[in-house]
Amino acid sequence: MAEANLAAVCGIYCGGCNYLDGTCKGCSAERGKVFWTKSEEIPWDTCPIWECCAEQKRLEHCGLCSDFPCGTYLDLKDPSNPEADLHKQQSIESLRHRTEVGTRRWLEEQQALSGR
Repeated sequence: MAEANLAAVCGIYCGGCNYLDGTCKGCSAERGKVFWTKSEEIPWDTCPIWECCAEQKRLEHCGLCSDFPCGTYLDLKDPSNPEADLHKQQSIESLRHRTEVGTRRWLEEQQALSGR
């Protein structure tokens, strides 16, 4: 499943991101070292959600974790985005749906919605 790189562990569909291909290959392809972790303002080089989910717990995505949604997941959001809480809630719902239908079907649905 080549498009699996577009299924971020946090519930975001990377296929809808403006940075895909030019700056980033997707969360899974980048192994959590996505474009925004390279900013001088970010204190780590790997996304903490990726680190917890994929590296430490060895899960496909956060929705499979018994602690979901945890503090690490809930606390990581763009403080400059006034819609950050809404986006986080949408990601939580997306992960719950992905857990129900599986990643393959979730990716098909996301691709159809985004046209990518």
